Amino acid sequence: MITCLSVKTDRRDDRPWAKIDDGVLVVDKPQGWTSHDVVAKMRYLAKNRKIGHAGTLDPMATGVLVLGIGRATRLLSYIVDAPKEYHATLRLGIATTTEDAEGERTESPGFAHADPAAVEVAAAKFTGTIMQVPSAVSAIKVDGKRAYDLVRQGEDVNLAAREVNISLIDVIEVRTATTDDGIAVVDVDLVVRCSAGTYIRALGRDIAHELGTCGHLTALRRTHIGDFTVEGALGPIPLEEQTKTEGALAVRSIADAISAVLPVRHVTDDEARELSFGRAVTATGKPGTFGALSASGEAVALLEDRRVRGELVAQPVVVLAPAN
Repeated sequence: MITCLSVKTDRRDDRPWAKIDDGVLVVDKPQGWTSHDVVAKMRYLAKNRKIGHAGTLDPMATGVLVLGIGRATRLLSYIVDAPKEYHATLRLGIATTTEDAEGERTESPGFAHADPAAVEVAAAKFTGTIMQVPSAVSAIKVDGKRAYDLVRQGEDVNLAAREVNISLIDVIEVRTATTDDGIAVVDVDLVVRCSAGTYIRALGRDIAHELGTCGHLTALRRTHIGDFTVEGALGPIPLEEQTKTEGALAVRSIADAISAVLPVRHVTDDEARELSFGRAVTATGKPGTFGALSASGEAVALLEDRRVRGELVAQPVVVLAPAN
């Protein structure tokens, strides 16, 4: 459900729409926009500086970018950890500095033919829990600096392999093509479902190497983060038009966002009151983080079972509805 939540009118602001205090927004990021560009536009539309995003998308990539406004920014670290789905196109036969179409060519041996069955076999080797070396041009910090900044400064960056889980690599289509300058290549359309921290550019690189060539992504679209999907998400420009027409930026409730990425526990009024003061309630009895929703469906807190003085209780790790 999408509604306009927690809105206020600021008489000192000449933007003719209401302010959004809290909420979650699922944006369909356009190609060429940075994630920061999207955040800046939504700050303007929400009339609120307190906005962050869950999981950066490269400028070339499109698709689901989840933003938190106000109190919802406290959910972003949990949304980032949700499983993701991507649709990608891998070009075999050309490598680039960024492992996508934004970079400069580093190798272009070409690749004239690939048997679809061989591509499926190569891709299947990267499903399950694997160790993946992230792309050098990434936001990972090395000695306090972003890896992509070091690469742009001409430094060699060698990142350590990380454990990721890839639950599905579905090879949709394999087709031959020729670049504008006459290089024979093979384009492979993929659907990938994976854990947080998986680099699809690095996956494309590794599949290409498994096939005995090099490669890079020519397209990347994120279609899911948890239960947040690209269906129904709007781009920044349509969102601006909608805001001006309807008088406020349409956002999702914090409770809706919790339900999209975490298991939910419904709490009684007495439990909700205890949680609002940061006090523990009866243990949930299951590992992991749960979202606590009140009887009326409002977000109260995020809970984790912990032992306190020898007793297992559900401890609030984030209080979303603090006592007044």
